[in-house]
Amino acid sequence: MGKDRTGRAASGKGFSTRAIHAGEDRSRYADSITTPIVQTSTYVFKDSREVEAYTKRHKERFEYGRYGNPTELVAQRRLAALEGAEDGVLFASGMSAIVTTILALVKSGDHLVITDDAYKKTLEFCSQYLQRFGVRCSVVPFGDYRALDRAVGPRTRFIFSESPTNPYLNISDLRRLKDIARRHGVLTVIDSTFATPLNQRPLEWGVDLVVHSCTKYLGGHNDLLAGAVLGRKALIGEIRALHKAFGGVIDPHGCYLLLRGLKTFALRVERQNATALRVARFLEGHPRVRKVYYPGLESHPHHAIAREQMKGFGGVVSFDIRGDIRAAKRFMDSLRLCYLAPSLGGVETLITHPATVTYYNETRKERYALGITDSLFRLAVGVEDVEDIVGDLDQALRR
Repeated sequence: MGKDRTGRAASGKGFSTRAIHAGEDRSRYADSITTPIVQTSTYVFKDSREVEAYTKRHKERFEYGRYGNPTELVAQRRLAALEGAEDGVLFASGMSAIVTTILALVKSGDHLVITDDAYKKTLEFCSQYLQRFGVRCSVVPFGDYRALDRAVGPRTRFIFSESPTNPYLNISDLRRLKDIARRHGVLTVIDSTFATPLNQRPLEWGVDLVVHSCTKYLGGHNDLLAGAVLGRKALIGEIRALHKAFGGVIDPHGCYLLLRGLKTFALRVERQNATALRVARFLEGHPRVRKVYYPGLESHPHHAIAREQMKGFGGVVSFDIRGDIRAAKRFMDSLRLCYLAPSLGGVETLITHPATVTYYNETRKERYALGITDSLFRLAVGVEDVEDIVGDLDQALRR
């Protein structure tokens, strides 16, 4: 879906309008204003002629729940409209979307390149499990585009990266990434979960496929697990075919929750963008904070890139406090508003301590080699009043 110079979609509708209405038929069952939940595992045919029309002439309709659902179809269309994609497919989780996409694009003997700042489980799958299928993986330092260029070989199928990354919120230069991929004739896949389609649309920068954990900002209420991949119709067709065999389908009620969340998506993310920037500036000036990582701050190493290719800087702020692991635990235990929880993107403010939550099974030396210090925190702001979030952080830091 193209865009004109005003930033509006080819449909002529603005972003928030698409987030509410895209993908829906005007008339719905029982005149419902919301998209109905079609809670069924299978679909019936009226007679043999309808069966023949479906199997021989490929008439579009639903047959079995693993192959599609009306509620799911609306959600897929809406996400594609927001991302500016030709097509998209939904999954039961973000990792299901990533794993299925990777396996759909490679065969034995192929090679892929991934940046080292990718999500931990994505790196784990690529570096540990793909070799079982005869697929090699090269992990290169994030932001080292010369190393990325050198890593691409004759059997490389695609480059996988994230932007922003977790937890340091590094920003990939999408133009340079695409130039490298185009020079070598390989595909590009970006996990854009932290950015969301409101803040960044990689397809407009030439990226081939965009992956989202819809569990985060797209659902937005901490009550849903879902994933999506979006891009050109031909590529999505390959992924959808494998998806039908793997069976990692999202249920109709999950699609309903996603559609519900998308209706307030722009309002929530705009609020979280503004709140996160204010919180980041507060933390940067706090005497008990050593370092703040937020692409909206001029101190962030990728601030210039973020300003060029992002509308907003997102709702996640990472920061390193002064002190040791005991100080970090005192800070965590003193919070009264922010919940200690590992996810992000919902209406509640969540904070996580990567050293004890995500990397608990690794030694301190191994963690520090990855940049995960004892005093590092990742804050995902919700939609509470910013003064209350700042106040809670301040009192906990002072304790």
